[in-house]
Parts: sequence; C-alpha cells; structure tokens
Amino acid sequence: TGQMLCYETGQFMCSQHGWAATGGQAEIRRGFECADRAVHHRKRNRMMARTKRDRRAYSAGERGRNRARVFPDPRTGLFQIEWRENGRRLTRSLKHRDWRRAKRQADEFAAGFAKPEPNGKKDAEPEPLTLERLFDIYGEEVTPTKAAASQRYDRATLAMFLGFFGKRRRPETLSRRDWDRFIRARRAGKAGRSRRPVANRTIQQDLKLLLAVLNWAAKSRDEEGRLLLESNPLRGLKTPAEKNPTRVLLTDAEYQALLRASEVMDWRFRVALVIAHETGHRIGAIRQLRWSDIDMGAKAIRWRAEHEKTGYEHRTPVTAEALDVLEEARMQNPRGGNSPVLPAPRDPSRCLDRSRVRVWWDKAQRLAGLEPKRGRGWHSLRRKFASDLMNQPLRVLCELGGWKTAQTVLQCYQRADEDQLRKALEDRRRVSIPAE
Repeated sequence: TGQMLCYETGQFMCSQHGWAATGGQAEIRRGFECADRAVHHRKRNRMMARTKRDRRAYSAGERGRNRARVFPDPRTGLFQIEWRENGRRLTRSLKHRDWRRAKRQADEFAAGFAKPEPNGKKDAEPEPLTLERLFDIYGEEVTPTKAAASQRYDRATLAMFLGFFGKRRRPETLSRRDWDRFIRARRAGKAGRSRRPVANRTIQQDLKLLLAVLNWAAKSRDEEGRLLLESNPLRGLKTPAEKNPTRVLLTDAEYQALLRASEVMDWRFRVALVIAHETGHRIGAIRQLRWSDIDMGAKAIRWRAEHEKTGYEHRTPVTAEALDVLEEARMQNPRGGNSPVLPAPRDPSRCLDRSRVRVWWDKAQRLAGLEPKRGRGWHSLRRKFASDLMNQPLRVLCELGGWKTAQTVLQCYQRADEDQLRKALEDRRRVSIPAE
C-alpha cells in the first residue's frame, strides 16, 4: 500500500509521505530479516556438511620459515602437501589417502627431514600397515555406510581391539594365540571398556567385526594397486557360541495379560504391542513407522529398508486386529502424511525412542503381574509370531516377518511346544512290521 523497504536504513518508507515505519511494521521488517538469515544459515550449513570432509587440513612449521600444509584433493581425495620456496607456493601430491601418514610427512618436511619428490613420485618402500592405520581406513570408508548404531559399535569395538593388541601391531602377525587370548580376556572382564565379563554371544559379535575388517583388507588395494593385506590371518577360526542361548518365547497367557495392562497405559504402548504381535516385526521398525507407510485401503504396511536390521524393504498384509489399533492411533494422532504413527510424547514430529518403549514394557510387566524374566522383551513377540505360524511354509513365514533366510528362523525363532510335539506323534503314520 505505497510502502517500500529501504535496504540502506532497514526501515519501511511511505512512497507518498516519506515517513519511516515503526511498531508493527518494524516487526514485519525484522521478520523478513530473520527469514533471510535463516535461509542463509540453512544454505551455509548444507554447504558445510558437503565440504566438511574436503576442508580437512593440517599445518606444521612456522609461517614464513618452514610452514607445510597437507590437505586432500577435492577431486581425487589424495593428500597434497603445500609449501613456499623463494616466495613461490608449491604443491605436490603425496599419492595416498592416509591422514596420519600425511600429517607425519608434514611434520618431517617442516623439520627438514624430508622433502616431497617432484611430480609426486611415490616412496621407494610403502609404509607397513598397522592395526591403527587399517582401522582408520575402514572407519573412513566402510563404517559410514552402516546404520548409526552400527557405526557407534564399530568405533567402540575397534578401539577396544587397538587397546588389546596394540596400535603398532601388524595385522598379518595376528594368530590363533591372539584369538584365544582375546576370548579369555573378554570372558574374565580384562578387555573392553566396562571391564566386566561378557557372554559368548558378545565375544562372537566382536570377533565377527574383526574378521570382517581383515577380510575387507584382503580384498582392497591402495593407490598403487597393492593389497592392503595379502590374506586374513584369522580365517577359519571358530567364534565361541552359546551352548544354551536364552531365547524366551512369550506365551498366549502372558500376551493377554500385557494386553489388559495396556488399557491403563499410554495409547502408544498398546498400538506397538498389538502391531508387534500381529506382524512379528522388530520393535525398532515398528516405532519408526510413518503414516505414509500405512495403506489402510490395501490393508498393508511397508517396512522401510533403513529401519530393518537386515536392510530388506518389503510390504506385508496386516490383520484386522492391527488395523483396529492403527485406527485408534489415527484418532489420537490425526496429522497423517509423513508424520510418525507413534510420535514421541514431547515432540510429535519425531518417532518414539527405544528407551521409552523399553520402560513401557517393564511397566506393563509389573501391571500384568508377570515375574521379570531375562530375555522376555519385545523380541519375545517376534519368536511367538514365528512359532505360531510353524505350520506355514517357511518362505511364507519369512515374507511375513521380514526374515531374509529360513535358517535364521529355524535356529533362533521357532520353538515347538509340548502340545505340538504330542500332536506330531499322534499324526505319525505307523508302518506295520511284516511277520517273519
């Protein structure tokens, strides 16, 4: 209405009378400025996120005398070293992507112990591969491709191996003696950050990561085409296994007791409980469901790969019981779209966190009058699902529950109860023994 924003003074001006706006109009102006700053910060943050890795650099020496700087080439990722000579800035390629080695070369150059070869000539002899360097390479190239929880596990476990075997240890020198020594130390609580004895299942998981790193190194090459590791020195060694693993199966009576207890609890727990029972999926995938994953018309749920432990995206039909609790959830949380089916209580835009559903499970057990039992958690519903459908073809069961292999179902999830065993004996076809 005849008003313009003066960018020199930052005020609204009237085109007819020339007065500057104040009060509410000034608030509008400040709103525009805040919006501009917000857009600028978002663009800058996105740019920083894209370039954070490329902007890594290290300087050694004194400016004007012997300063040397190493940084990665943004196109190739190979480290470059930069220094000044007679006022001219010179740059050479170090022909590798090893961050620790690049920093050490900068220190040696600044101290006058070494000088980059012209035209980026490679070193006469490659530096020996240590566990520290191998774990650094694996941590930069492989670990970031994993889920957030797996990344945290990789960092903690590889740090534990470095503390146990030593940073300068050569991976090709690892042997059966080191393998057995680590197993004994973990069982006795002498290895690991907690310094507590752990079960064979935990030791097995740790050693599988070590084997994965060594197998990866035996198939990966450096910039000169050399294998990082000629072969896995620990290949073929057996990891310890639990003789009697605790795999609790939730009974029908226990489920009904939990279902009754859910009526006096937060509505999210009841929805999660029924969906877990009716679909057989992990609670981690259930609590991260969004309404865009639910097809009420087709009576189906899409399970996203990023929320599945196996990384397997699939779509499954659901029962009437599951649809009923989903309708209840829609009434409690009618936002729809891509919003969470089970939103966090304090932030509806976020999904429930795992600590919350764990606390609710413990509370439901107390309300249901169930004695605490090790292993009876959300995953016991997944075992119940697999056992309830034992008479179905394994392929069908794997598709419904999101298992990639039938072997996992047979080994870890299905368990026949006494009634099923007796029925199998009764249904057995008896063959008469011919008389002699």
